[in-house]
Amino acid sequence: MAEPVCPDCGGSGWKIVERDGLSGAERCDCVAADRVGKLEERAGLPPLYRDASLDNFKLSPDNPIAHRQMAGVLLTVRSYVREFPQAQQPGLLLIGEPGTGKTHLAVAVLRMLMAKGFEGLFFDYQNLLERIRSGWDPNSGSSDREAYRSALEADVLLLDDLGAQRAAEWIEDTITGIVTYRCNHQKPLIATTNLPDSGAGDSLIERAPELPDRVRYRVSLADRIGERARSRLFEMCKVVHLPAVGDYRLRKTSK
Repeated sequence: MAEPVCPDCGGSGWKIVERDGLSGAERCDCVAADRVGKLEERAGLPPLYRDASLDNFKLSPDNPIAHRQMAGVLLTVRSYVREFPQAQQPGLLLIGEPGTGKTHLAVAVLRMLMAKGFEGLFFDYQNLLERIRSGWDPNSGSSDREAYRSALEADVLLLDDLGAQRAAEWIEDTITGIVTYRCNHQKPLIATTNLPDSGAGDSLIERAPELPDRVRYRVSLADRIGERARSRLFEMCKVVHLPAVGDYRLRKTSK
């Protein structure tokens, strides 16, 4: 099926405009739209979130406190996009329990930045590590060998579910290398994580339900990615802590 031709420019990419009695040519809006579409295709966005936006993020309708808290999160995220890029804190770190909508928000932000013309790249944390590890095999595909370089050089990198995999020395070194490089070169990094962090106001000590008289320590972000990477991440990112407001996936699919 032939692609539809833009009615404003006839497919030329230029349209004639009249200003103060004079005619002139200017770039058609379809050129920018086409570029954004190509950026989104190359970004590797997961199909589930390809239409994610801040406008279609669903707030909790039956919990006024949660609704107000999440509305505040949306304001902060919109502010990040509006003020982008910032040299001192070019990144965004979304911290919260599973199901709070972090991935939706992160992808929505990435799409808004791509609409501004920045190239973006989405990586699920575990998938990125698997591709980097595969890239060490001389028989691996070129895309796997380039995964690490792409994570370093992308205009905007989105790392989803940071720290989801148990730490190993090579993992800690790899993530530290990516975060440090992007921090030193002021390259924006958007990240989401389910892991708690005391710097974001989380308590790392909790009571064990089966043994109420004892406490246990929660696995933290630093435990999974290393203290160096964690420190650089907080240095370069605006940190947004999402409140526990129930499972966002259920809200998203409810009528």
